[in-house]
Amino acid sequence: MTTFTVESTYRIPIYRQRSYHADRLAEACRLAIEDDDWEGQKEDYESAGETYVTGAWPGDVTPYSVPALSIPSHFGEALQRKAEHFEVLLGLLKVFALPPDGGLADEPFWRQRVHAAIAKAEAILAGACDPDDEGGAS
Repeated sequence: MTTFTVESTYRIPIYRQRSYHADRLAEACRLAIEDDDWEGQKEDYESAGETYVTGAWPGDVTPYSVPALSIPSHFGEALQRKAEHFEVLLGLLKVFALPPDGGLADEPFWRQRVHAAIAKAEAILAGACDPDDEGGAS
């Protein structure tokens, strides 16, 4: 049996509630975002996020002391997976919107990628492994 050192993380929302004087809501929101004084902040442990893997190394080692292993994306944070997959979906949309010769897009090129993108999006929404890495045995 192999040993791995794995770093996992979860996010704890930290919030503050403060009043801002402004003419419009958008201005008050901007003031809140630009306010860097977090004195009196509160941690919301009841709304902590999911646990996800942020690093892995071969053996019983000190993290970052050896090259990290590649982590299957389905062990990452779901929100980050969605953001990264958005870029793939945008690229596919561009293939449909701007075919290179002004005619129909090259079907073999886009059809394979569309089916793969749909399968991965469905896996992300279901909280499942990526379709191309069902076992997660990496």
